[in-house]
Amino acid sequence: MPTAIAVTSADLVLPPTDPGTPQAAVLPPPETRSLDASLADMQQLLARYGHVVVVCPTAAPAAVEHRLHAVRSLLESDRIALVRTDLPPLGAAVLVRQLRQLAGYDLNAGVLASAARLLAHYIYAGAVLGSVSRLDRVPVSLGSHLKGWLPGAHFAVLAGPTPQIVRLGSRSGSASGSGSRSASASGGESLAGPEFATELLLARGQLQTDWPTTALVPRWRIPGPVHEVPLPASSPGWWGTGKLVEFAAYLPDPSVLHQLVSSVRRETCHWCGMELIGDRCGFCAAPLPPAAPPPPDPGTRALGSGSREGGHGPGPGARPGAHARALGPGAGAVRAALP
Repeated sequence: MPTAIAVTSADLVLPPTDPGTPQAAVLPPPETRSLDASLADMQQLLARYGHVVVVCPTAAPAAVEHRLHAVRSLLESDRIALVRTDLPPLGAAVLVRQLRQLAGYDLNAGVLASAARLLAHYIYAGAVLGSVSRLDRVPVSLGSHLKGWLPGAHFAVLAGPTPQIVRLGSRSGSASGSGSRSASASGGESLAGPEFATELLLARGQLQTDWPTTALVPRWRIPGPVHEVPLPASSPGWWGTGKLVEFAAYLPDPSVLHQLVSSVRRETCHWCGMELIGDRCGFCAAPLPPAAPPPPDPGTRALGSGSREGGHGPGPGARPGAHARALGPGAGAVRAALP
Protein backbone atom coordinates (compact mmCIF):
# COMPACT_ATOMS: atom_id res chain seq x y z
CA MET A 1 0.00 0.00 0.00
CA PRO A 2 1.66 3.32 -1.07
CA THR A 3 2.15 6.10 1.44
CA ALA A 4 -0.22 9.05 0.97
CA ILE A 5 1.39 12.37 -0.01
CA ALA A 6 -0.68 15.32 1.19
CA VAL A 7 -0.12 19.04 0.56
CA THR A 8 -1.41 22.24 2.12
CA SER A 9 -2.16 23.99 -1.18
CA ALA A 10 -3.37 23.02 -4.65
CA ASP A 11 -0.41 25.00 -6.08
CA LEU A 12 1.88 22.22 -4.87
CA VAL A 13 0.25 19.65 -7.15
CA LEU A 14 1.89 19.50 -10.60
CA PRO A 15 0.54 17.38 -13.45
CA PRO A 16 1.88 13.80 -13.23
CA THR A 17 4.71 12.82 -15.53
CA ASP A 18 3.16 9.41 -16.22
CA PRO A 19 -0.09 7.59 -15.40
CA GLY A 20 1.64 5.69 -12.60
CA THR A 21 2.37 8.82 -10.56
CA PRO A 22 0.03 8.81 -7.52
CA GLN A 23 -2.16 11.82 -6.91
CA ALA A 24 -1.65 14.11 -3.91
CA ALA A 25 -4.31 14.82 -1.31
CA VAL A 26 -4.97 18.56 -0.93
CA LEU A 27 -5.79 19.59 2.64
CA PRO A 28 -8.16 22.60 2.65
CA PRO A 29 -6.95 25.73 4.48
CA PRO A 30 -8.12 26.15 8.09
CA GLU A 31 -10.34 29.13 7.28
CA THR A 32 -12.45 27.01 4.94
CA ARG A 33 -12.54 23.79 6.98
CA SER A 34 -13.57 23.13 10.56
CA LEU A 35 -11.30 21.22 12.88
CA ASP A 36 -13.73 18.29 13.00
CA ALA A 37 -13.76 18.12 9.21
CA SER A 38 -9.95 18.21 9.10
CA LEU A 39 -9.83 15.35 11.58
CA ALA A 40 -12.23 13.33 9.43
CA ASP A 41 -10.15 14.00 6.30
CA MET A 42 -6.99 12.78 7.97
CA GLN A 43 -8.69 9.71 9.43
CA GLN A 44 -9.82 8.72 5.94
CA LEU A 45 -6.31 9.06 4.57
CA LEU A 46 -4.87 6.97 7.41
CA ALA A 47 -7.51 4.28 6.97
CA ARG A 48 -6.82 4.06 3.25
CA TYR A 49 -3.02 4.40 3.13
CA GLY A 50 -1.72 3.63 6.61
CA HIS A 51 0.75 6.54 6.68
CA VAL A 52 0.49 10.15 5.51
CA VAL A 53 3.38 12.47 4.59
CA VAL A 54 2.22 16.11 4.60
CA VAL A 55 4.42 18.64 2.79
CA CYS A 56 4.01 22.13 4.26
CA PRO A 57 6.24 25.01 3.06
CA THR A 58 7.79 27.12 5.77
CA ALA A 59 6.25 30.15 4.04
CA ALA A 60 2.72 28.85 4.64
CA PRO A 61 0.56 30.85 7.09
CA ALA A 62 1.06 29.97 10.74
CA ALA A 63 -2.58 28.86 10.98
CA VAL A 64 -1.85 26.05 8.50
CA GLU A 65 0.96 24.63 10.64
CA HIS A 66 -1.11 25.01 13.82
CA ARG A 67 -3.99 23.06 12.25
CA LEU A 68 -1.67 20.23 11.20
CA HIS A 69 -0.19 19.95 14.69
CA ALA A 70 -3.66 20.03 16.24
CA VAL A 71 -4.91 17.25 13.96
CA ARG A 72 -1.91 15.04 14.69
CA SER A 73 -2.19 15.65 18.45
CA LEU A 74 -5.93 14.99 18.66
CA LEU A 75 -5.62 11.80 16.63
CA GLU A 76 -2.66 10.75 18.81
CA SER A 77 -1.19 9.23 15.68
CA ASP A 78 2.47 8.51 15.00
CA ARG A 79 1.64 7.75 11.36
CA ILE A 80 1.52 11.39 10.21
CA ALA A 81 4.75 13.08 9.07
CA LEU A 82 4.93 16.89 8.75
CA VAL A 83 7.63 17.75 6.21
CA ARG A 84 8.66 21.42 6.10
CA THR A 85 10.54 22.83 3.11
CA ASP A 86 12.24 26.19 2.50
CA LEU A 87 12.00 25.84 -1.28
CA PRO A 88 10.11 28.52 -3.22
CA PRO A 89 6.63 27.57 -4.45
CA LEU A 90 7.58 26.06 -7.82
CA GLY A 91 10.53 24.17 -6.33
CA ALA A 92 8.31 22.87 -3.52
CA ALA A 93 5.81 21.63 -6.11
CA VAL A 94 8.62 19.77 -7.88
CA LEU A 95 9.63 18.19 -4.57
CA VAL A 96 6.05 17.05 -3.96
CA ARG A 97 5.85 15.45 -7.40
CA GLN A 98 9.12 13.60 -6.79
CA LEU A 99 7.76 12.27 -3.49
CA ARG A 100 4.62 11.18 -5.31
CA GLN A 101 6.75 9.34 -7.85
CA LEU A 102 8.75 7.61 -5.11
CA ALA A 103 5.55 6.65 -3.26
CA GLY A 104 4.91 4.15 -6.02
CA TYR A 105 8.15 2.28 -5.25
CA ASP A 106 9.00 -0.10 -2.43
CA LEU A 107 10.05 2.65 -0.02
CA ASN A 108 8.53 2.64 3.45
CA ALA A 109 6.94 5.73 4.92
CA GLY A 110 9.87 6.64 7.16
CA VAL A 111 12.40 6.63 4.33
CA LEU A 112 10.01 8.55 2.08
CA ALA A 113 9.45 11.30 4.65
CA SER A 114 13.14 11.74 5.44
CA ALA A 115 14.04 11.66 1.73
CA ALA A 116 12.50 15.11 1.25
CA ARG A 117 15.56 16.83 2.73
CA LEU A 118 17.86 14.85 0.44
CA LEU A 119 15.85 15.54 -2.73
CA ALA A 120 15.69 19.29 -1.98
CA HIS A 121 19.48 19.51 -2.47
CA TYR A 122 19.03 18.37 -6.09
CA ILE A 123 16.41 20.99 -7.01
CA TYR A 124 17.79 24.25 -8.44
CA ALA A 125 14.95 26.66 -7.75
CA GLY A 126 15.06 30.33 -8.68
CA ALA A 127 13.46 33.17 -10.59
CA VAL A 128 14.12 36.18 -12.79
CA LEU A 129 12.88 39.24 -10.90
CA GLY A 130 12.21 42.80 -11.90
CA SER A 131 13.15 43.96 -8.40
CA VAL A 132 14.76 42.58 -5.25
CA SER A 133 13.70 45.45 -2.99
CA ARG A 134 11.15 43.26 -1.17
CA LEU A 135 12.97 39.95 -1.40
CA ASP A 136 13.57 38.74 2.15
CA ARG A 137 13.92 34.95 1.74
CA VAL A 138 17.26 35.12 -0.08
CA PRO A 139 20.20 37.22 1.22
CA VAL A 140 20.38 40.46 -0.79
CA SER A 141 23.45 42.69 -0.62
CA LEU A 142 23.23 46.46 -0.38
CA GLY A 143 24.74 46.72 -3.84
CA SER A 144 21.97 44.61 -5.34
CA HIS A 145 19.37 46.78 -3.61
CA LEU A 146 20.96 49.91 -5.09
CA LYS A 147 21.28 48.38 -8.57
CA GLY A 148 17.62 47.53 -8.42
CA TRP A 149 16.81 51.22 -8.83
CA LEU A 150 18.56 51.37 -12.21
CA PRO A 151 16.19 51.52 -15.21
CA GLY A 152 15.55 48.11 -16.78
CA ALA A 153 17.52 46.19 -14.15
CA HIS A 154 16.58 42.54 -13.81
CA PHE A 155 17.97 39.94 -11.45
CA ALA A 156 18.47 36.20 -11.74
CA VAL A 157 18.05 34.73 -8.26
CA LEU A 158 18.80 31.20 -7.14
CA ALA A 159 17.15 30.25 -3.85
CA GLY A 160 18.60 26.77 -3.55
CA PRO A 161 20.59 24.68 -3.09
CA THR A 162 23.01 27.64 -2.70
CA PRO A 163 21.53 31.18 -2.68
CA GLN A 164 22.89 33.48 -5.37
CA ILE A 165 21.86 36.76 -7.00
CA VAL A 166 23.14 37.96 -10.37
CA ARG A 167 22.20 41.27 -11.99
CA LEU A 168 21.24 40.98 -15.63
CA GLY A 169 21.62 43.60 -18.32
CA SER A 170 18.94 46.12 -19.14
CA ARG A 171 17.70 43.89 -21.98
CA SER A 172 17.79 40.70 -19.94
CA GLY A 173 16.03 38.37 -22.32
CA SER A 174 13.31 40.87 -23.25
CA ALA A 175 11.94 40.02 -26.68
CA SER A 176 11.84 43.66 -27.84
CA GLY A 177 12.53 42.83 -31.45
CA SER A 178 13.47 40.10 -33.87
CA GLY A 179 17.15 40.83 -33.49
CA SER A 180 17.24 41.16 -29.71
CA ARG A 181 19.43 38.76 -27.76
CA SER A 182 19.52 37.81 -24.09
CA ALA A 183 21.88 39.96 -22.16
CA SER A 184 24.31 38.05 -20.00
CA ALA A 185 24.94 38.67 -16.37
CA SER A 186 27.03 41.70 -15.57
CA GLY A 187 30.72 41.07 -15.22
CA GLY A 188 30.44 37.57 -16.67
CA GLU A 189 28.92 36.18 -13.46
CA SER A 190 26.35 33.43 -13.90
CA LEU A 191 24.14 31.28 -11.74
CA ALA A 192 25.80 28.10 -10.51
CA GLY A 193 23.98 25.24 -12.18
CA PRO A 194 23.62 21.50 -11.62
CA GLU A 195 26.35 19.08 -12.62
CA PHE A 196 23.86 16.41 -13.65
CA ALA A 197 21.17 16.07 -16.31
CA THR A 198 18.01 18.00 -15.47
CA GLU A 199 14.79 19.27 -16.97
CA LEU A 200 13.54 22.83 -16.54
CA LEU A 201 10.10 23.91 -15.37
CA LEU A 202 8.89 27.49 -15.88
CA ALA A 203 6.04 29.55 -14.41
CA ARG A 204 5.57 33.01 -15.91
CA GLY A 205 4.42 36.02 -13.96
CA GLN A 206 4.14 39.62 -15.10
CA LEU A 207 7.78 39.95 -16.22
CA GLN A 208 8.33 39.73 -19.99
CA THR A 209 11.63 37.88 -20.40
CA ASP A 210 12.92 34.81 -22.17
CA TRP A 211 16.18 34.72 -20.23
CA PRO A 212 15.58 31.26 -18.66
CA THR A 213 15.13 29.62 -22.07
CA THR A 214 17.69 31.61 -24.07
CA ALA A 215 20.46 31.91 -21.48
CA LEU A 216 19.89 29.46 -18.65
CA VAL A 217 19.06 26.39 -20.74
CA PRO A 218 22.32 26.40 -22.77
CA ARG A 219 24.42 27.44 -19.77
CA TRP A 220 23.08 24.60 -17.64
CA ARG A 221 23.11 22.21 -20.62
CA ILE A 222 19.49 21.21 -20.22
CA PRO A 223 18.81 18.83 -23.12
CA GLY A 224 15.07 18.26 -22.83
CA PRO A 225 12.16 20.55 -23.62
CA VAL A 226 11.20 23.32 -21.23
CA HIS A 227 7.85 22.69 -19.57
CA GLU A 228 5.58 25.53 -18.46
CA VAL A 229 2.91 25.57 -15.75
CA PRO A 230 0.78 28.35 -14.28
CA LEU A 231 2.48 30.54 -11.69
CA PRO A 232 1.65 29.41 -8.13
CA ALA A 233 -0.55 31.89 -6.30
CA SER A 234 1.99 32.14 -3.46
CA SER A 235 4.96 32.96 -5.73
CA PRO A 236 4.58 36.80 -5.79
CA GLY A 237 4.49 36.86 -2.01
CA TRP A 238 7.49 34.52 -1.69
CA TRP A 239 9.64 36.50 -4.15
CA GLY A 240 8.38 39.93 -3.10
CA THR A 241 7.14 40.92 -6.57
CA GLY A 242 4.71 39.83 -9.24
CA LYS A 243 7.15 40.80 -11.99
CA LEU A 244 8.93 37.47 -12.21
CA VAL A 245 9.47 34.25 -14.11
CA GLU A 246 10.00 31.35 -11.72
CA PHE A 247 12.01 28.28 -12.71
CA ALA A 248 13.18 24.98 -11.25
CA ALA A 249 15.69 22.47 -12.63
CA TYR A 250 15.28 18.93 -11.33
CA LEU A 251 16.00 15.23 -11.83
CA PRO A 252 13.15 14.01 -14.03
CA ASP A 253 13.67 10.23 -14.02
CA PRO A 254 11.87 8.45 -11.13
CA SER A 255 14.24 5.47 -11.38
CA VAL A 256 17.21 7.79 -10.79
CA LEU A 257 15.44 9.29 -7.77
CA HIS A 258 14.76 5.82 -6.42
CA GLN A 259 18.39 4.81 -6.90
CA LEU A 260 19.54 8.01 -5.19
CA VAL A 261 17.37 7.44 -2.12
CA SER A 262 18.04 3.69 -1.96
CA SER A 263 21.81 4.23 -2.00
CA VAL A 264 21.75 6.12 1.32
CA ARG A 265 22.34 4.13 4.48
CA ARG A 266 19.18 3.47 6.46
CA GLU A 267 18.89 3.84 10.20
CA THR A 268 16.17 3.13 12.76
CA CYS A 269 14.79 6.02 14.79
CA HIS A 270 15.57 5.45 18.47
CA TRP A 271 12.38 7.28 19.45
CA CYS A 272 9.53 6.06 17.20
CA GLY A 273 11.14 3.08 15.52
CA MET A 274 10.60 4.30 11.93
CA GLU A 275 13.29 3.74 9.31
CA LEU A 276 15.03 6.86 8.08
CA ILE A 277 17.85 8.21 5.96
CA GLY A 278 19.96 11.19 6.91
CA ASP A 279 20.29 12.57 10.43
CA ARG A 280 16.67 13.22 11.42
CA CYS A 281 13.45 11.20 11.52
CA GLY A 282 10.78 12.44 9.13
CA PHE A 283 7.93 11.44 11.47
CA CYS A 284 8.94 12.43 15.00
CA ALA A 285 11.83 14.79 14.03
CA ALA A 286 14.15 13.08 16.53
CA PRO A 287 17.82 13.52 15.56
CA LEU A 288 19.97 10.49 14.95
CA PRO A 289 22.11 9.89 18.05
CA PRO A 290 25.85 10.27 17.52
CA ALA A 291 27.73 7.12 16.72
CA ALA A 292 29.48 5.46 19.66
CA PRO A 293 33.29 5.79 19.59
CA PRO A 294 35.11 2.64 18.52
CA PRO A 295 36.66 0.55 21.29
CA PRO A 296 40.36 1.19 21.89
CA ASP A 297 42.77 -1.06 20.04
CA PRO A 298 44.43 -3.54 22.46
CA GLY A 299 47.69 -3.07 20.58
CA THR A 300 47.54 0.67 21.21
CA ARG A 301 47.09 0.11 24.95
CA ALA A 302 50.05 -2.26 25.01
CA LEU A 303 52.19 0.29 23.16
CA GLY A 304 51.18 3.04 25.55
CA SER A 305 52.03 0.88 28.55
CA GLY A 306 55.46 0.06 27.16
CA SER A 307 56.25 3.69 26.43
CA ARG A 308 55.56 4.64 30.03
CA GLU A 309 57.76 1.82 31.27
CA GLY A 310 60.51 2.94 28.95
CA GLY A 311 60.39 6.48 30.29
CA HIS A 312 59.43 8.09 26.95
CA GLY A 313 56.16 9.53 28.25
CA PRO A 314 54.96 11.13 31.46
CA GLY A 315 54.69 8.75 34.37
CA PRO A 316 51.58 7.95 36.38
CA GLY A 317 52.29 10.80 38.77
CA ALA A 318 52.94 13.42 36.14
CA ARG A 319 50.78 16.53 36.33
CA PRO A 320 48.46 17.38 33.40
CA GLY A 321 50.20 19.75 31.01
CA ALA A 322 53.69 18.88 32.20
CA HIS A 323 54.67 17.56 28.77
CA ALA A 324 53.39 20.75 27.10
CA ARG A 325 55.38 22.92 29.52
CA ALA A 326 58.50 20.92 28.75
CA LEU A 327 58.15 21.92 25.09
CA GLY A 328 58.37 25.59 25.97
CA PRO A 329 55.96 28.52 26.04
CA GLY A 330 55.32 28.37 22.28
CA ALA A 331 53.97 24.80 22.29
CA GLY A 332 50.34 25.86 22.48
CA ALA A 333 50.64 28.06 19.39
CA VAL A 334 52.36 25.29 17.47
CA ARG A 335 49.62 22.81 18.31
CA ALA A 336 46.95 25.30 17.26
CA ALA A 337 48.62 25.68 13.85
CA LEU A 338 48.69 21.94 13.22
CA PRO A 339 45.84 20.39 11.21
